[in-house]
Amino acid sequence: MLERFRQFFTGVFRPIADLLLRMGVSPNTVTFVGTLGVCGGALGFFPRGELLIGVLVITAFVFSDLIDGYMARSSGQTSVWGSFLDSTLDRVGDAAVFGGLTLWFAWGGDDKVLACVALWCLVMGAVTSYARAKAESLGMEAKGGIAERSDRLVLILVMTGLSDIFDLQILLAIALWVLAVASAVTVVQRMIMVRRQALAG
Repeated sequence: MLERFRQFFTGVFRPIADLLLRMGVSPNTVTFVGTLGVCGGALGFFPRGELLIGVLVITAFVFSDLIDGYMARSSGQTSVWGSFLDSTLDRVGDAAVFGGLTLWFAWGGDDKVLACVALWCLVMGAVTSYARAKAESLGMEAKGGIAERSDRLVLILVMTGLSDIFDLQILLAIALWVLAVASAVTVVQRMIMVRRQALAG
């Protein structure tokens, strides 16, 4: 759903990307630094209950996912390695976000149920991505579903920030439960897509 806004935000950050290219910064460097920033924000602040600060730090770096792609295309530096690195580090960043929330609920947040739900979201996010990757390795497609990566990331960051601003943990709890169900449904949807293609072939 949120992929439709990718072109808009790419345009917004194009001047920054062009500046980085002129400075000799490679797209892969932006990918790596962006992932470090996301992981630092999630694992450095979420486990301590500093949710809003964590969200702000993550948001500052998460747009690197748009910048590095534009940089690679505009400079002719697209490569199989770059695509692999980008996808792999995306998974690392996503895991850090939900891992940080899991640690918060397991420790200071003192809510073992939500810790388990956050962990489930982490696992199902990885399975969702794996289902697509495995399908593509078999020559099939498994893209789509009700909770793609960008949808999951935006929802959890927005609701985490709002829950801290208004001191309403229920907002974060609702978001986690919604994502837990939606991620599982997305996995099933992708399995059905692949099954249909396999049977049709």
